[in-house]
Amino acid sequence: MIKISFPDGAQREYEPGTSALDIAKSISEGLARKILAASVNGQVWDLSRPIYEDAALKLLGWEEKDAKSTFWHSTAHLMAEAIEAMFPGVKFWVGPPVDNGFYYDIDLGDKSISEEDLRKLEVKMAELAKQNNAFIRREVPKAEAISYFAEKGDEYKLDLLQNLEDGTISFYSQGNFTDLCRGPHIPHTGLIKAFKLTSIAGAYWKGDEKNKMLTRVYGVSFPSQKELDEYLALLEEAKKRDHRKIGKELSIYTMDDDVGQGLIMWMPNGTIIIEELEKLAKETEEEAGYHRVVTPHIAKESMYLTSGHLPYYADSMYPPMELEGEKYYLRAMNCPHHHKIFAAEPKSYRDLPYRIAEYGTVYRYEQSGELFGLMRVRCLHMNDAHIYCTKDQFEQEFRSVNEMYLKYFKIFGIDKYVMRLSLHSPEKLGKKYVDEPELWKETEAMVRQVLIDSNIPFVEVQDEAAFYGPKIDVQIYSVIGREFTLATNQVDFSQGRSFKLEYTTADNQHDTPLIIHRAPLGTHERFIGFLLEHYAGKLPVWLAPQQVKILPISDKFMDYAEGVKKQLRKAGVRVSIDDRNEKIGKKIRDTELLRVPYMLVVGEKEMNEGKIAVRRQGKGDAGVMPVEEFIQVISREISDRSSSE
Repeated sequence: MIKISFPDGAQREYEPGTSALDIAKSISEGLARKILAASVNGQVWDLSRPIYEDAALKLLGWEEKDAKSTFWHSTAHLMAEAIEAMFPGVKFWVGPPVDNGFYYDIDLGDKSISEEDLRKLEVKMAELAKQNNAFIRREVPKAEAISYFAEKGDEYKLDLLQNLEDGTISFYSQGNFTDLCRGPHIPHTGLIKAFKLTSIAGAYWKGDEKNKMLTRVYGVSFPSQKELDEYLALLEEAKKRDHRKIGKELSIYTMDDDVGQGLIMWMPNGTIIIEELEKLAKETEEEAGYHRVVTPHIAKESMYLTSGHLPYYADSMYPPMELEGEKYYLRAMNCPHHHKIFAAEPKSYRDLPYRIAEYGTVYRYEQSGELFGLMRVRCLHMNDAHIYCTKDQFEQEFRSVNEMYLKYFKIFGIDKYVMRLSLHSPEKLGKKYVDEPELWKETEAMVRQVLIDSNIPFVEVQDEAAFYGPKIDVQIYSVIGREFTLATNQVDFSQGRSFKLEYTTADNQHDTPLIIHRAPLGTHERFIGFLLEHYAGKLPVWLAPQQVKILPISDKFMDYAEGVKKQLRKAGVRVSIDDRNEKIGKKIRDTELLRVPYMLVVGEKEMNEGKIAVRRQGKGDAGVMPVEEFIQVISREISDRSSSE
């Protein structure tokens, strides 16, 4: 018999070869109907896959992230079956689940797929789903797999097979479709009750712009029509909040082919947002004892060899410039420069923790197919800092960084977040990660304990650490539930030794500091993209590029409007006048579209009484008041950095 352990600590014995689905049925038929996949010793498996050894088992229902991924992966295969039926001879690259749904990259040869075809594919998918075809896994020898795809003439699958070892290859089939696939999958197609093919895009094979452009078909699916309808409604709201759309409407940023892909140019309105974020960061960091520094945008190859970035990170760096026999790189990270500042003067234990911060510009060569508005760019302005501390100081310093995150979350009205503790993968030591197994265990345990002691929600993920140590990726959620990776908080036990950083201890010995890399506001680019979507462009008053618009009813009141503007500007308020020869109703509507927080209407009555008629964006009339009173109201809102509209 094999022993199965459950998450609640309970254990049961079963015959070897029992599947997770059999185990679920032994507990409850109702449970068996609800689950989609299983976690067996931490790996996600098909429910039908037999278990032959003692195992820790978790049964995964729709609410589990891994179950959703399995469901979406299976729907991708269902879509592929429909595509193959409609477009015979089509070739498939990969069809993975993504954060919200799935896609498949396909080569249609000389054919193309249209929006109308998507609707036809949905009809075909519904027909195939109702056949309740099982997803069947089969282990396949490499020679047989190569023969199968060679006969099909599918060079994409043959390319994938090159890097797979014999004995690790599996096929999945359902109905008339078979694909090279690791799995896992849900039991059968009948569980896929509702789906929508959402869009078509181009995608370079392997993400390399030098390769052929494939067609990428996106979709999403759910166990019920109700859940799909709710998701599509959310999707419509997300479209309205798309930061690319809002960024253009509000003149936040622009891009130009002559400048280059992924290189953002901030317009005056966007620059105001940047400066307000920098002001917040500088105030917060000064209060926390950080020293501000400024470092160059380039450095010699030797520094990045010392840091280890070139061996581990070269693919994401711009190619070098050669000058006077030396190679120089655009910096892709600020940390090596900061290490040099730490090393510039002798340090003792009395100088630690030593905290230095910089809004540094870094350049990363993201693949063109991965560039996306402000979220994935090639030039980033990073709210970066490095803390050099002793092991005894580490817990308090790491905790303080996390508390800084929580402070920012409160300011920006971020109610939902989770810290993702990214760990190393032991088998990749010396390749992807610094080869120091004991230090990895020690520092991962230290970070984990700080999170536990701080009562901060977190999850653990393998094989996503930085090459020099474990890190926390901060996942935040907008008001409509969209997930964003905001920033990182990283532990570094490697670069201190690489750069020969040291401090004198209390007993006059020399030791190497631990280093914490942190960027609580991430980059201007990603964070402003998040804020535009989070607030739907209706930024809080303190952050809004234009805080007040004065709307004279006619030109007769322009002088009075100018006087009001002068008073507001003196108080530090960003204000302008709508001096167009338009009716007041149109001025109000246009200002609403520009998401200006406050509108001040001035006419004869307001002029004669020395007052203003105040309107709040999205809320309408807020009453008539003296200019001085309004200045007090808005100044308090700005200084408090209120996140409410």
